Amino acid sequence: MRRIAAAALVALLVLSACSNDDQSDGDGTMPTEAPGVTTGGGTGSEPEGTETFTDLEQTHVDTPVDYPQTPPVGGPHNPVWQTCAFYDTAIMTERGVHSMEHGAVWVTYSPDLAADQVEVLKGLQAGGKEVLVSPFEGLPTPVVASAWGKQMQLESTDDPRLAQFVSYFDDGPQTPELNTPCAQGTDETVG
Repeated sequence: MRRIAAAALVALLVLSACSNDDQSDGDGTMPTEAPGVTTGGGTGSEPEGTETFTDLEQTHVDTPVDYPQTPPVGGPHNPVWQTCAFYDTAIMTERGVHSMEHGAVWVTYSPDLAADQVEVLKGLQAGGKEVLVSPFEGLPTPVVASAWGKQMQLESTDDPRLAQFVSYFDDGPQTPELNTPCAQGTDETVG
């Protein structure tokens, strides 16, 4: 059953990536306001159960930050962002936050998550998504999906809201620095 769910999740992510039309103004910028147009990802709708956080600071700092959420959803962050990829060791939290400022979805998982569920998370990168996946100590649930100012706690990768969250918030409407790359950052880990 889990293999079917994993295959369905990967297929959904690939299909949603293929349906994301380019809606640029012709000069490479995205329109900021247009009826019926969502800038960035925004495929589908915000999944039920998404928590929203506001008034997040966007400053660069070279020191550790004590964030009010675990994992964080935004706030002060390192000047260097984390390259979007799957990581099997922890990354610097402040770099993950910077990636979210660029439009990435950061999916964190408990280091003791079952191997079959970790395999599902590896598939979240399908279709060129701006997704960062890494283990994170002390999560409130086994899997947590976060985007700038948005978060969803999940008990497993079988929850269909995980794919919805990634599709909607990957470079989605909440992104402070839309169309900024998640590539060409650092792939350095701390684990």
